[in-house]
Amino acid sequence: MTVIPTEPELLDEPAVEEVPWGPVPASDPVEDSYFDDVAFVGDSRTDGFRLYSGLDRGTYFCVTGETVASATELENWKTEDGTKISLADAVAAADCGKIYLMLGVNELGWNGTDIFRGHAENLLRRLREDHPDAEIVIQSLLPVSAEQDEKGTYVNNQRILAYNQVWMELAEENGCDYVDTAEAVTGEDGCLPKELSFDGVHLNRAGCRLWLDYLRTHSVGERSAETSGGEGPEPADTNGQTAKRTA
Repeated sequence: MTVIPTEPELLDEPAVEEVPWGPVPASDPVEDSYFDDVAFVGDSRTDGFRLYSGLDRGTYFCVTGETVASATELENWKTEDGTKISLADAVAAADCGKIYLMLGVNELGWNGTDIFRGHAENLLRRLREDHPDAEIVIQSLLPVSAEQDEKGTYVNNQRILAYNQVWMELAEENGCDYVDTAEAVTGEDGCLPKELSFDGVHLNRAGCRLWLDYLRTHSVGERSAETSGGEGPEPADTNGQTAKRTA
């Protein structure tokens, strides 16, 4: 009599639990070498961070008055040989492993949020094409002071919250990290405390130090674990260059 072997019983694969997307959570503080391969991209607020945070690492690409549209469309960046190129072109030529982006305050007067969303997504695509292996980190827009908020202009915290919602959605849709830096400098009233700002919009030294501390404790990628105890790569030799718009 021929005995037909039975099929082995297949065990069900354990279900892999999906981690829901959300802002980068708090973590152990990293060493400043974590920022060696960071390209900081932004406007005058990022320039203030360069000047007052005390961080002497990373490369800065910031232009006063810059927007998500002008970053790709206008030649606002002056190279060492005097050539004018776009901010996106300048970042494209940089050697970086992480791109920390904060833009949006100069766009608060734009109609609605759809125009902003379109230009912001275009900028993210450009950064991803130029640096496919880099971590792209979107930082939330910082609030303004209560005094500024009460002026009744388009530079107000309601608009900032709306733009931050757009940035969060774009971060999730485009596989970017989102660091809620606003959390570090928002008071109980939802505004920027006056002691952290020069003018209700731009952060002073105390504000920029809180901003930096938040970035240290909300790091991204495997690099945070590697840099806690080791040397990072040599920073790009741009001497912390920033550009200023003449108009």
